Formats: sequence, C-alpha cells, structure tokens
Amino acid sequence: MARQRVSRQELNRRRRASGFVGRTGELSLFRDNLTRDPQDETFQYLFHVHGHAGVGKTSLLRQWEAAARNREAATAYVDDGVHSAVEAMEAVAVQLDRQGLPLKAFQELLATYRQRRHEAETAPAAPELTDPSGPAGPERRASTAGTVMAQAGLAGLGLVPGLGAVAGAMDPQQVAQQVTQGADRLRAAVGARLRSHDDVRLVVSPLRVLTPVFLQDLARAAEKRPWLVLFFDVFERTGPLLGEWLREVLVGEEHGELPLNVVAVLSGQGALDAAHWGDHRDLVCDVPLEVFTEDEARDLLAAHGITDEAVVEVVLRLTGRLPVLVDLLAQTRPGHPTDVEDPSDTAVDRFLKWITDPARRDAALACALPLQLDEDVYRAAVPDTAADQYAWLRGLPFVTGQGGRARYHDVVRTPMLRLQRTRSAARWQQQHLRLAAAYRRWREDREAALTPDTYGDDPDWREHRLGETYHLLCADPARAWPDALPDVVRACEQGTPALRRWAQLLTRAGQDAAHPPLLAWGRRLEAAAEDPVAAVTHLLTARDLTPTTRALAHAVRGRHHRAAARHDQALADCATALDLDPECVPALFGRGETLRLVRRYEEAAATLTRAIELDPTHSRAVGSLAMTHYALGRYEEALSGFTRAIALDPTYAWAFGSRALTHEALSRREDALADYGRAIELNPSYAWAYANRANTYQGMGRYEDALAAYGRAIELDGDYAWAYGSRAGTYRILGRYEDALADYGRAIELNPSYSWAYANRGSTYQEMGRYEDARVDLGRALSLDPDSPGLHHETAIVLRLLADPAEHDHWRTAADLYTARSSAEGHSGTSALGNLMVVRCATGDWPAAAHTLGRFLDRNPNSYHLREALDDLADLVEPFDLPADRLAPLRDRLNAAIAALAPPG
Repeated sequence: MARQRVSRQELNRRRRASGFVGRTGELSLFRDNLTRDPQDETFQYLFHVHGHAGVGKTSLLRQWEAAARNREAATAYVDDGVHSAVEAMEAVAVQLDRQGLPLKAFQELLATYRQRRHEAETAPAAPELTDPSGPAGPERRASTAGTVMAQAGLAGLGLVPGLGAVAGAMDPQQVAQQVTQGADRLRAAVGARLRSHDDVRLVVSPLRVLTPVFLQDLARAAEKRPWLVLFFDVFERTGPLLGEWLREVLVGEEHGELPLNVVAVLSGQGALDAAHWGDHRDLVCDVPLEVFTEDEARDLLAAHGITDEAVVEVVLRLTGRLPVLVDLLAQTRPGHPTDVEDPSDTAVDRFLKWITDPARRDAALACALPLQLDEDVYRAAVPDTAADQYAWLRGLPFVTGQGGRARYHDVVRTPMLRLQRTRSAARWQQQHLRLAAAYRRWREDREAALTPDTYGDDPDWREHRLGETYHLLCADPARAWPDALPDVVRACEQGTPALRRWAQLLTRAGQDAAHPPLLAWGRRLEAAAEDPVAAVTHLLTARDLTPTTRALAHAVRGRHHRAAARHDQALADCATALDLDPECVPALFGRGETLRLVRRYEEAAATLTRAIELDPTHSRAVGSLAMTHYALGRYEEALSGFTRAIALDPTYAWAFGSRALTHEALSRREDALADYGRAIELNPSYAWAYANRANTYQGMGRYEDALAAYGRAIELDGDYAWAYGSRAGTYRILGRYEDALADYGRAIELNPSYSWAYANRGSTYQEMGRYEDARVDLGRALSLDPDSPGLHHETAIVLRLLADPAEHDHWRTAADLYTARSSAEGHSGTSALGNLMVVRCATGDWPAAAHTLGRFLDRNPNSYHLREALDDLADLVEPFDLPADRLAPLRDRLNAAIAALAPPG
C-alpha cells in the first residue's frame, strides 16, 4: 500500500514529540523489519524483548507500537491483566474492534462459550448412563423393552434429562474407563449438562474450539491492514499461562496458520521457557535489553537540559544507568550535585524531593498503593487538594497503562510502598482502609444490578472485590486474612483462572505488606492453581478458617470429587461440611446431587428439599430435585420442579428440554414439542433438542417430521452417533431397512464401541430374516457389555429362531441380571421388573410371570414402561408360540394400567 512521504522536518518533530531517547538500534531493528516483504528470508515475525526490571522493555514496546501504527498497522497489547489464553484472545478482540476490525465470529462464539459454561456450572448433572429414566430410543421393539438401552445405557442416551450427545456415543466400558480418567469424567459431566456435542467441546476444551475461529477472524483482519502486530508484555508473569498456547498459535499448525503480515512481540524479564520454545528458538528474533549505555543515559539527561558534568556523574552513579530511574531523576531537573548527592536517599526520595507542590507529592505517594489506577481510583486515593491532577500523574515516566488503566512501574512502586510502610504504620493502614472502602462502595453499587449467583461472573464486581480485599490485607493482614478465605475457597470452585487471580493477589499483598505468612499462602496457592482439589486441601490446613468457611471448603472439594465421579469422597466431604454447618446449602446440594447420581433417590430428594428450604433461589438444587422426582416416576412433581427452575433462570435450554421429556413421559406430546421448540429458540444449535423432538414426532406417528428433525440434529453435529442410531430406528418402522442399516453403520463408524448400535442393527437383521448376521452383531454387543441383561434377552430370541439350545443360558443370565437390578429405586428397578416378567413368559414360568407383573405394577410404571412390556410380549408370540390363554390375563392387566393413566375424556 503506497504511503505519503514525510519531510525531514516532520520526522524530527515526531521523534522529539515522542520524548523517547536511546534504544536507537532496537527501534531501527523493528522499523526496518516492517519495510521488508514478509516472504523475504530476513523478515522476522516473532520478537522476544527481555531484560531486568526497569531497563525500559515496556517503553520500547510502546515505541514499537507507535512505529507500527505509523505504518498503518493494527495493534493489540496484552499484559498481565489477563489470566488465561481465552482472556488474551478477548483482549486482542476488544482492541481490534476499537480499530474497526471486529472479530465477529470469535466474539459470538466467546459469548456462547460463557453462556454454555454458566449452564454447565449451574445445571444439575445427569443420572448415570445406566439409568433408564426416560423414553427409550425411537425403536422400542428392537431394544427388547428398551432394556438394551436401559442396561447398556445407550438407546436412551440423550433422552434422559441432562444426558448429552457425547454420552450417547459411549458404551459402559467407556464409562468404566472414565472412573479412572479425570479428563473423561469432566467431559461426561459437562456433557450430562449440555447435551450437545459442540457445546461439550466448547466448554471442556475452549481453546481447541475458540482458537481456530479466533485465528480465522484475525486472518480476515490482517487482510485489511498492511500489518497486524500483537504485543505480549510482562511475559515473565503471563508466560506460564500463555506460553504453550502462543507457541501453537505462532509457530504450530494445529489451529491453522497466521498470515505472513501478523507480527508478534513477547517481552519479559527472563529467557523463553525451553519446554515451550526450545525447538523454535531459531524462529525468534532475540532482543536483549541492558541498562543504558553511558552515552544513552547522557542523551536522555541532555534532552531534559541536564548537562552539568558533576550533576550527570552523580545521576549515573545513583541510578546505575537503569533507564526508568535515569528518566525519573531527569524529570526533577537537578541543577547542582548536592541536589542528588545525599547517599542516604534513594532515587525515589530524590524524585519526591523535587516535586515542590505538596499535594502532588502526596498524590504520587498515595497512588503507589493501588495495584492499578484509573481516574476513579486516583480520586479515592489522593487528598482533595490533588483531585484534579490525574493527567499530571499519567505523564510521569514510571506510570504506564492502556485502555484507561494505569499502574506504577514496580522498580518505582516497590520502594515507594516500603517508604510509606516504614515511615508511618498508622498512615499506611489509614490509606489502605480508605481505598478498601471505595472499592466496597463500587462493589455494592454493582451488586444492585446483579443477582448473588452471578457476582463472580461479572468482571466489574470481581475487580472491585479483589481491590477491596487487597487493600484490607495490606492494612491489616492478620485481621483481613480470615475474611478473605471464603472468597479464596469460592475461587477454587470457579476454576483455575479465578483461583490464580486470588493467589496472585495474596502474593502481591504479602509482598507489599511485608507479611511472610500471607506471601507463603499466595505462592502455595499459585503452585496449586491447576488442581483445585489440592488447593482446597491446602486451605483446609489454615488455622484461621471459621466453621462456616471450613464447611464451604469441604463442600467445594466435594463438588470437584463429584465431577470426577469420586462419589464416596464427595459424600464424605459433604458429611464433614454438614457436621460443621448443618445449614451449609452448597454441602446440602452437593450431598443431594451425589446421592441422585448413585441412585439413592429418596435420600437425594430429602436432602435437596432441605437445601431449597434454606435457599429457594438455588436453581441447581431445584433442577436436581426435579430430576430426582423424574427418576422416581413422580412426573407431576418433576414437571413442577422444572417449571420452577425455568422461572429462576429462563435462559436454561436444558430446563426446557428436561421439562419436555417429562411431558413426554406423561404422554403430553404437544407440550413436549412446545418445550423442545423453546429450547431450540434459546440455543439454535441444540442438536440434542432436535433429536429428542424427532423422538416425540415418531411417538406421534409423524415419521417424516421425525426424519427431518433427526436430519437437522445431524447437520448441527455430524458426529452425533445417537442421532444416527435413532434415525435408523425410524427407518425401521417405515420398513426402509437398507437406510436403517446405513445409519447404524455410520453410528458404529463414529463410535466402534457403541454396543447399542450393534444390538439394534442385529435386531434389524432379525426382522429381515438374516439371523446369522443378527447373531454376529449381538455377539459384538455382548463382548462390549457382557453384563447387559437386555443383550442376553435379545440374543436368546435370535438363538430360538436359529434353534440353538444355547438360548437357555442367555435366558438364565438375563433373569439373574434383571432380578439383581429390580430392587433399584426409580426407573431402573421398574424397567428391570417389567423385563423380568417378559423373560418368565418366554421360559414358560407363568406363575412367576404373574407374580413379577404384580410387583411391576406396584411400582406405578409410566405409560412408556407399560407399552414397552406389551410390545415385548407381542414380539415373543410368533417365535415362541406362546399360549394365548396364558398371555391374555397379563395383557389385560397391562392395558388396564395404561387406561388408568389416560387423561379424562
């Protein structure tokens, strides 16, 4: 792109206006690089500026940024205000948006990520995959009373409130592996809440999903400017958080390639981490910065009119030619060696001495206290007489910042803090308490616009609370530490970025207040930030924990155990918490939710009810109780619970989907369709809702609508194995067997361990008269899930058709497994009894069949379970030649139970 040439005079004016002296070689290095063709072998796209604190790294980066802007570049600057790669991408997106280069797709996906993460954190987890708590898949006959689904936990996956598409692609062996694999447990837990493959990937692996979209948008932005330059400053702090991600973005290929005109600059105190960059050091242009040379220091002093050799010699000796201090003393314009000679003074003392306005001097000291500044913080910190001097303060050489925020250079701030802390402990405390009060006011003002459960998600509230706590800790560490502990515990619940923020805050407060115990806590928690269980365990050793906070800590640790399927440990932590504080709502919810997951439904219901009594707005407890009622077959209570959860948060697509399933269980299919529609409105990419709406259409005999809805689910998630298997069931009903076989094959291709798909393909072969093929597929299913009574049931039927006497072994195994499971609470036990009744009929044990049917009806089965039993009895009539007079009484009792459930009229 052609650019207008500037005159020599204009160039001189620009250089003088910048006020930047020295580093001419480094400036030329960067400027010259932007004149090269990016395809030239000498072109550099990755710089690393490094050197000790105070050597001018940030100042150099600002000059480089100005040089890039002069060449019509778009730029973004990231410092230690970010605590994760996601936050770094967001910071870049916000700055580019201000320059007319919005990263629209990324920003939209980021908003979706936050919403889905909020849903995953607040929605109750699903029942286990083996809980048949809902309508079976679209093909009832093929799964033998839904037992292949119920026991293998596959046909109904995605149909149980809270179960997701990822879960639908698993079999019991995979679930067993998850018991020992934490990452897979997390994925299953999130999938249980979100029920969309894409949403699960977004929440569990946000970088893998967000980064490619970010890079695509970044590439589009780079097409509109000659250069796009990204600066990552304070890399000694952000490197551990961003290093691996940046390496992949800048030199890797996993997420896509950046355009050649995208330049990145890393700046920090030390060398790049060899673990991240060791294999790519040859691609990095290394720019080490030392203290000023004597000539550079003299040039800076001369630019401020300081040429007296005696004065210059003293300044050079006192500052050690450290650029930030040379500039600092140059600003005071000393005229005589005695002005800077006193060896008892530091450079900061000298600087303050030459601020002749007492109000400005007090302001300069007071503004060293906050971690960062804006005009509001400035006014809260300084005396009223200096309230209008913020612009002056921002012009000081050691004050840097961007986006309306500023902060002191640590080289200057640290001695200023030490000076004030040691000069007057009372004044130190008074000033920090004043700032804490200001942050508290801002926090409380923000709370007026929020609900308590959203405080931690609001960045303004979070920053106000962090600022308030920092100043309280500096004012009186011993007194403020117990009050800070609940926030630190909650940060352990909120995740690594939140915990890291709080740990770093404790570290800074411990350093600034010279309080070793607080500093030790900060460093210990920083080291444990990646493992919240370890972090909470550390906190539980704190002697300053009150019983209430200790209870909260056990509840938080219990939540992490529950998410990792360590249910015994979760229950133990919740029990300890409740011993300490019987009204600890997080512990009550955690205990109730864990009991639900291990199918102790009655205990779960009682515990969750108590949690809701104490906190009627606890949406997770309300949702979990509703799901518990659903599992117990108490559909009206479940319906009421889901409706209440929706009232508490109408944005929860999962709640509408769960209520839709409950309507389906009550044969209220129009209501179910309406709720699925609402869930899709809230989340148009909700593949799970489309697939389950398809299931409802099928139950209504609207097969073409069902196929269309399954198709839409597959369009949204091409890896949705359960949707393929479910659509295959619809094809079977329509007699389109080849289409059904193709879809079952695709489901198996997506998940070779998908025993349900093998079983249903086997049943399809059976219907086609291809009994040997049916035996092969059922054998594969049994090899994957040998303890599934439903698979033994199906295999016995096929073996009867093949006249293979081995059928009797499978009937016995099925009966034993059903009997063992019939005592379970909720749907699991009910389904097992219904299927055990069918097995008794198949083996000709009619008295036992009648007795089992009575037990089944005593469980108040829903209409689905009743119709399931009738369908399975019908499946046995032809191959088993069952006597009609024996079957008729059983069928009559089942039909009478169905009629009793039908709505009036």
